[in-house]
Amino acid sequence: MLNATPDIQFKTQLRELSNAPLNECIQCGTCSVVCSLAPDDRPFPRKEMIWAGWGMKDQLIGNPDVWLCHQCGDCSSYCPRDIKPADVLSAVRQLSYIHYSRPRFLGKLLSSPKGLPIAILIPVVFIITILSIAGTLHIPDGPVNYSAFFPHSWLNSTFATITLIIFGMTIGGLVTFWKDMKNKFPDEPKQKGFTAGFFAVISELITHRNFGECEAQKPRKVAHLLVFYGFILLFLMTCYAIYAVVAEIYPLSFLNPFKIAGNLASLMLLSGLILMIISRVKDKEKFGNSNYSDWLFLISMLILTISGIGVEMGRFLNWDLAYHIYFLHLCTVWFLIIYLPYIKFGHILYRTTAMIFARTIGRK
Repeated sequence: MLNATPDIQFKTQLRELSNAPLNECIQCGTCSVVCSLAPDDRPFPRKEMIWAGWGMKDQLIGNPDVWLCHQCGDCSSYCPRDIKPADVLSAVRQLSYIHYSRPRFLGKLLSSPKGLPIAILIPVVFIITILSIAGTLHIPDGPVNYSAFFPHSWLNSTFATITLIIFGMTIGGLVTFWKDMKNKFPDEPKQKGFTAGFFAVISELITHRNFGECEAQKPRKVAHLLVFYGFILLFLMTCYAIYAVVAEIYPLSFLNPFKIAGNLASLMLLSGLILMIISRVKDKEKFGNSNYSDWLFLISMLILTISGIGVEMGRFLNWDLAYHIYFLHLCTVWFLIIYLPYIKFGHILYRTTAMIFARTIGRK
C-alpha cells in the first residue's frame, strides 16, 4: 500500500537543493513522455514529481528510478512550467547520501558549507598526527624525496586502513539501499541474477550508452567519459605505484610507461573536469541547477588533479614548495576517500547498485 504520509521538512530540503517551484507542477506527464531512459511501465519522473510535491520521502528514498535518471535535462527542457524535474531528482539523490550514510553525522557534515571547515580539518589532523608519530613532521633537507617526509610504510598502511574502513561503512549503506529497493518492488519477478545484472550494467558504464540517449546535453558524454576513464586509469597507476614501493623500484622515471599512463590519466581528468565546470557556468539553462554538493565534488577533484601534477613537477624540478604541495595533495586524497559515500562521488556506487537491481527485475 502506498504510504501517503507527507514530510514537510523533506519537501523543504528538496526545494532548497533543486531551486524548483514544486507546487507549480501541473502533473502533465511531459517529463515522462520525453525521457528516453524511462521504462515503459511506470515511467519516471512524473510519479517522482508528484511524490516530491507532497513531500513523500518514503516513496523517493530507496526508489531505484531516481538513480536510473542520468540528469540529461530532456525533461527540464520540455517542462511547460519550468519546474526542472532533472534537478529535483538530483536533489533526491543528494538527500539519499545523507539517509544511507554511516555514520550519519558525516553525511550531514558534508551537506552544507557550514560543515566544510570541520570536514577539511579531519583529514588534516589525521595526516599531521601520523607525521608526528612517524617523527617526520618537518621539511627534509636535500633533493625532494617525499618518502623522507611521509614514509611509504606509514602512507600505504594508513591509507589502506582508512580505505577499508570507509568501504566497509559504504557497503553497509548499499545493503540497506538494496533492501529498500526490494521493498519498493516486492512483487516483481526476478528476471536476471545479480551476476548477469552486474555485467550488463558494467557494459553500459564502459560505453556510457545512456548518456548518448539524451538530447539536451549530448556534450556531457565526452566530459563524463574523460573523468570516468581518467580516474580509473589514475587509480590503477596508483596501485602500481604502491607495488613499485614494495618492490623497491620506486620512484619511477619520467619516461616510465606507467608514469606516462599516469600523466595521461591526469590530463584526461583535468580536461573532463574543466569541460564540466565550463558547462555549468556558461550553460545553466541546459545543465540545470548546480548546488553545493556539485561544486564540492568538482572543486575537490580539480584540486586533487592539479596538486597531483604539482607533486610530480615538484619532485622532478626540485621545487622549494614541493612538500607543501604534497601535503595539500595528501589532504585532498584523504578528503575524497573519507567522504566518498557522502558527496556526489558516492552517486557512482548508488547509481550502479540501482541499475543492477533494475536489471534483476527486468526494469530497464
